[in-house]
Formats: sequence, structure tokens, C-alpha cells
Amino acid sequence: MLPAAVIDQIKADLPEWHWQGVGQGASIMEVSHRGKAFEALINDAEQDLRDLLAIPANYSVLFMQGGAWGQFACVPMNLLRADEYAGYVVSGGWSKSASEEAAKFGEVAVLGLSEEDRYHWAPKLSTDIIEKYNKSHSRPDKLGETLWSYFYVCSNETVYGNELHTLPRDLPAPLVVDASSHFLSRAMDVSSCGLIYAGAQKNVGPAGVTIVIVRDDLLDRAPKAIPAVWHYAHMAKHKSLFNTPPVFSIYATALTLKWIKAQGGLDEMERRAVARSSMLYDAIDASKLFKAPVVKADRSRMNVVFDSPNEEIDKAFVTFCEARGLMSLKGHRVRGGMRASLYNAMPIEGVEALVAAMREFETIQSKL
Repeated sequence: MLPAAVIDQIKADLPEWHWQGVGQGASIMEVSHRGKAFEALINDAEQDLRDLLAIPANYSVLFMQGGAWGQFACVPMNLLRADEYAGYVVSGGWSKSASEEAAKFGEVAVLGLSEEDRYHWAPKLSTDIIEKYNKSHSRPDKLGETLWSYFYVCSNETVYGNELHTLPRDLPAPLVVDASSHFLSRAMDVSSCGLIYAGAQKNVGPAGVTIVIVRDDLLDRAPKAIPAVWHYAHMAKHKSLFNTPPVFSIYATALTLKWIKAQGGLDEMERRAVARSSMLYDAIDASKLFKAPVVKADRSRMNVVFDSPNEEIDKAFVTFCEARGLMSLKGHRVRGGMRASLYNAMPIEGVEALVAAMREFETIQSKL
């Protein structure tokens, strides 16, 4: 969901894009990515992102393509060394897919898995878990140590609705975070991570651009045989302009970053996220018809998953909501049930309308 103010600005710019008050003689969809105006815009977007997340100077910011699936492969291609392990915490379908993709490039160790419980909780990575794995997989030729290239978590799983509200720290290798679905909904300690990536299409802009924040000392780890468009060091050298970038998506993302700053930054985004999600979870917990399966400590603020007693009632509720203008509440096809996505631009009135619909529907069902 994009902020209304951002959509209004996009509408105004479609006939002719104005950068800093100067008309460019063409729509944003027509300008050259090699032009000075777009170069200034992408630099401005990077600076706003650095300001919002307090990104240290020794991190590069890349605007890439390919979405999370592209990064599932890009991360191991760049960071997974031969004869080393990548440790993956599997807390849902996305991190499971990421681990399977990484296994095409090297050794992957699953250090946490909640699949048997339908991902109703988010496994936590700790030094104790890592040490336990080291002891059971030690290498005599490496003085009994298991060598790690990186550790990987998906900090918010959209399908199953769990979220890591605190990232693991003090790990023996860089932490890689897929933050796609809660990116810029709260502050993150970038300095505790080796790499963070996020598709823009949840909280920051339209589909098409993937933001990668990578610590500079990791840039030279990749072998030279990687395709140039997936090579972090190569993209950093060319300031994300090696190949034609997704110009429109970056432009809309730049507008959204300005909007987030104008609203009060990440403190305000988090306050709103807590208010929205708490209102909805409180209504579900008070309901006799709907249930939220994720343990309370791991509930996502962005993707609230919930269920009714059976699929027939699920379907009826989704139809009931659509008739009232409440859209996209059908759960992901893999999981079923319902899912309400409460991204940054969602006003609290949207949650109030959903809660009212839930109560009305439950009253109707109780009389059947």
C-alpha cells in the first residue's frame, strides 16, 4: 500500500517529471537513468535511507532487481565460501526457500526450524545453538571448528505471520537479514548485521526494486565468476547504475522515503504499527469465532494471520469483507485462513473497519 500523498505526487509527475522544481521535459517513465536528474534522485534516496536507518559509513546501499528470490541466490553467490557453512533459521516458507536456494551453491546448516508447528513461532538463533552444531559437525582438519560464512534469518514471515522483534547478536559470522516485509516499519541496528535486504513492495514503494545494505568488507568476498548484475562489489562500484535500473520504482521509493521522514521517521512508523496490530490482535483474542495461531511473543505487526473453525467460514468471511470494501484478506494459498497486511501506509481506520466487520460477521454466524 502506497501513501495517498505519494500517489498524488506520482499523478502530478506522470505528464512531466519535475526534479527540485525543474521540469525534465518528459515523464519519469521516459527519462534516462544516466541523466543528472535521476542520478541526483537516486543519491537523494540513498541519503534518506541512511538517515532513517542510521546506516554507518562503512556500508554500501544498492538498488537492485530480482526481489527476494534474486537475493536467495545472490547472498550465497557472494558470501558463501568453499568449505564453509551458511547457517539458516527456517521460520516460514520464505526462509525455507532461501535455504534451499542457497544449498545449490554450498553447504547449508538449518539451525532452527518450526515447520512441524506450522511456523506458529519463530526459532531464535543463539551462540549455544551454533556451538552445539559445531560440536556435532566439527572438522578434524580445521582444529575441530565448524567454519561459518554467514547466518541468515527472515525477520518477518508474511505467509505464517511471525516476526523476529529482536535480531541475534554477537555471532561468529555476519548476519544476513531478509527484512522485506517489515522494512522501515521500525528501527534496525544495521551495525549488528553484515547484510540486510528488502523488496520495496511492502512498505517502501512498488514492486521492482530491491534494497541491499551490505557491509563494505564483505564486498570483495565474492568470486569473479558471478554475473555482474548479481555481484555486490560490481554494483556498488557503479552506484547501482551498471545496468538500467527500475527507474520508476526507485522514483516512487524515493517519494515514500520522504513521506516516512515527514511523518516522523521510524519511531512514528513503529508507533503506528503497534497501534494497528494491537487493535486487531485484541479483537481476534476476544473473539469466539476467530483465532490467531502465532504465539504472542512472535506475532507479526505487518501480517496478521488468523483462522475461523473451517474453510467454508473462511471463504464466507472473505466474501463478507469484500462486499464492504475490505480487500485481500484471503490467506496465502500455502497456508489458507485469513491474513490482514498492515503495512506503513495503512491508516488506523482500515483496522477499525476490519474489526467492525469481524464483530458483525461473528454476530451473524452465532445466529445460524
